Amino acid sequence: MPRKSFLSWAQFPPQFLLPRSHVQHVAKRGIQSIHPPRPNRFNYGPGLPVLKSTTTAALERKAFTLPIRTGALAVKKGMTAVYDIETGRRTPCTVLQMDRVQVVAHKTRRKNGYYAVQVGAGWKHPSNVTRPQLGHFAGNGVSPKRHLVEFRVKDERGLLGIGEMIGADWFQEGQFVDARANCRGMGFAGGMKRHGFKGQGASHGNSLAHRIMGSSGQSQGGGSRVLPGKKMPGRMGGQQVTTQNVKVLKVDPVKGIVVLKGKALYTEHSFWSILTVFIRMHQWPRQVYREVARCHQEAMARHANYSTVGASGCRAFTSNCIS
Repeated sequence: MPRKSFLSWAQFPPQFLLPRSHVQHVAKRGIQSIHPPRPNRFNYGPGLPVLKSTTTAALERKAFTLPIRTGALAVKKGMTAVYDIETGRRTPCTVLQMDRVQVVAHKTRRKNGYYAVQVGAGWKHPSNVTRPQLGHFAGNGVSPKRHLVEFRVKDERGLLGIGEMIGADWFQEGQFVDARANCRGMGFAGGMKRHGFKGQGASHGNSLAHRIMGSSGQSQGGGSRVLPGKKMPGRMGGQQVTTQNVKVLKVDPVKGIVVLKGKALYTEHSFWSILTVFIRMHQWPRQVYREVARCHQEAMARHANYSTVGASGCRAFTSNCIS
């Protein structure tokens, strides 16, 4: 029989009374990542900026995308092609015509919370205009317009004078613009035409269901309902479409014609909005820089109520474009 030890368990203190040894923990490679998690896009965790919900912060965020100059209105007259004599290349283009485009009103930050220019085009008989609209046109000293569109601008430098006419020379050849209009409406369309569905089988017992979209949801697993956003038959077309970075090929100030490069998904005699693109000004040639800046400065000089602050800002904008 082995000899018993003189020390028993009662002579040692319990484990929770013993001092803890400071042993450095070495992370081992396993399933979990050894790197700290990255901060998510929500306002949770350290090092994230506080979200700003004021109007001033909203205008600061929009300052990088809003143009300095206002846009214009035009009507599509058709399509044609332009041939290059040197290379013989054929370029399809769209012909737009500007019809009595005029500045109707202003939106200022002090009164409305943002800067915008209300532009009207065409003409409408006073008997077909409501009295509130007649009072709006008469108060600003302009004739009734058939179309009214509001173009947001960055600051007060883009506020043209009320009654100022905007012609085709507002745009220059080689300039890039955004064209916006309502696309061709196609009415109520099925799933195959609207979303490009494959359709049902052509044979093997299929009867009168060749172009039906099929099931629209689950019975029990999805809650016995049609989930929101499900692609189904419905109204197709007729919504606003914007074509970005369209190059201006020709400008005719006498006839008010602006020729844009490429085709457009809009019908003839449709109403267009042409917006000046300032986000991609680095693509413009240097001569176009000078022409656009000169046109903007001349329009501001014609503004009778143009303030000194706006004139200095316009000169600064012109010098930045030319330099």
